[in-house]
Amino acid sequence: MITKESKVNFVLAGLLLGLLMASMDNTIVATAMGTIVGELGGLDKFVWVTSAYMVATMAGMPIFGKLSDMYGRKRFYVFGLIVFLLGSILCGTANSIVELSIYRAIQGIGGGALMPIAFTIIFDVFPPEKRGKMTGLFGAVFGTSSVFGPLLGAYITEYIGWHWIFYINVPIGALSLYFISVYYKESLEHRKQSIDWWGAITLVGAVVSLMFSLELGGNQYAWGSVQILGLLTSFLVLFLLFLWIETKAAEPILSFAMFKRRLFAASNAVALLYGAAFIISTVYLPIYIQGVYGGSATNSGLLLTPMMVGSVVGSQLGGMLTTKISFRRIMLISAVFFVPGIFLLSTLSPEVPRWLVTIYMILTGFGVGFSFSVLGMAVIHGFDMRQRGSASSTGSFFRSLGMTLGITIFGIVQRNLFESDMKNAFAGQSGLPEGIVGDPRAILTPETRAAIPSPILDQITDFLASSIAHTFLWALVPAGLAVVFIILMGNERVQVNATGHKQPNPGRGGS
Repeated sequence: MITKESKVNFVLAGLLLGLLMASMDNTIVATAMGTIVGELGGLDKFVWVTSAYMVATMAGMPIFGKLSDMYGRKRFYVFGLIVFLLGSILCGTANSIVELSIYRAIQGIGGGALMPIAFTIIFDVFPPEKRGKMTGLFGAVFGTSSVFGPLLGAYITEYIGWHWIFYINVPIGALSLYFISVYYKESLEHRKQSIDWWGAITLVGAVVSLMFSLELGGNQYAWGSVQILGLLTSFLVLFLLFLWIETKAAEPILSFAMFKRRLFAASNAVALLYGAAFIISTVYLPIYIQGVYGGSATNSGLLLTPMMVGSVVGSQLGGMLTTKISFRRIMLISAVFFVPGIFLLSTLSPEVPRWLVTIYMILTGFGVGFSFSVLGMAVIHGFDMRQRGSASSTGSFFRSLGMTLGITIFGIVQRNLFESDMKNAFAGQSGLPEGIVGDPRAILTPETRAAIPSPILDQITDFLASSIAHTFLWALVPAGLAVVFIILMGNERVQVNATGHKQPNPGRGGS
């Protein structure tokens, strides 16, 4: 007979496997992106492989969070797993960057349920004195998957084929689905609420309009064109309409009342800014390593590992500290490593030795690792069971919003810098490999690199390194702003008494 404790362990295993699958998928894709772009083409569109997933995830988070508060966590976590697995299978069949981006969006819809609901289930299942350890474990799994993901992704990409980086999700997700379906039993009494569908539609529409305007402006269309002005107008109108709807909705998708809590508001701001600053590390460092140093996807995957190892350590340490010092102090420790790490990455050049790049990665990863566990706890702190789903999904939403805006805006910065240098140096020049000026993805594949004359290849790698370094320099803006909001977080922390149990809190409902 399976004991209650064993069932809880199976539930925990199911949640961790689901998180492993979702987070490992991101790092596998980042590592293999150079190879994928080299095979499918579309360097100018590769950011959409990441941003399409993020937009879909962001759209689903507030809705799934609210639904889980209304009708329970289990059914929507299971739904998220199934949709994510379907999207993974489709991604493996993609024949173009556009197809891959669409299928990644399907994955993102499922991913919108996994992360916020997993954190909420942890708060429902475990007592306060264990939550720090559990969320630290979640953050550590996130980091571990980011270590394992690049290695596995690099191996699969080089020796089997990049399509299989998506198929690997199927056995992991199936096991998670089994554990949650069989062993997770909810005791929550469901309460009927209304879904703020208009709020969800206007918010997602505003974000998508903004992203398309930023992505297409100055590229496919001039900034003053009807298309771009129309998208910017659409963003402004939809965003203002969203704010108005939220003041009228009975159950708003983003509750302004929650933002009256200082810790909640400041933690969401930090999540947004950290997400914007950190996402370019996972996307552009593999491109930098493979494009500047040369070699295969394995090289970029291995060199990305130190940053992820640092994030595992930071996450575990952050989770353990939540019962000892305030959320604010823990995040200040995080910033001491994260901000200098981003600055050091802004000094990258082909002359920087790999061992020094490794140190920069460890600092950055260690710093951001604290946020994986600490911010997840901070946004839920003080809310009862019927608000935790919404609170957790709002926190995940703001982190995803930051990542989405970060990859879009910084993607524009990097692309424009790189293409400008390439055109100034090689436009109209003869004797170059066909298409190299208009399609610089060629330097991402070892075969084509070998066909480019060494002096020209050196120039191209200099341009790529410079564009990525300058992009990290711009990332210091959100990283620095995050420190301001960390200071505003207040002095709250997880409270436990001498016996390891939470002090009485009349506002807390259920367990």
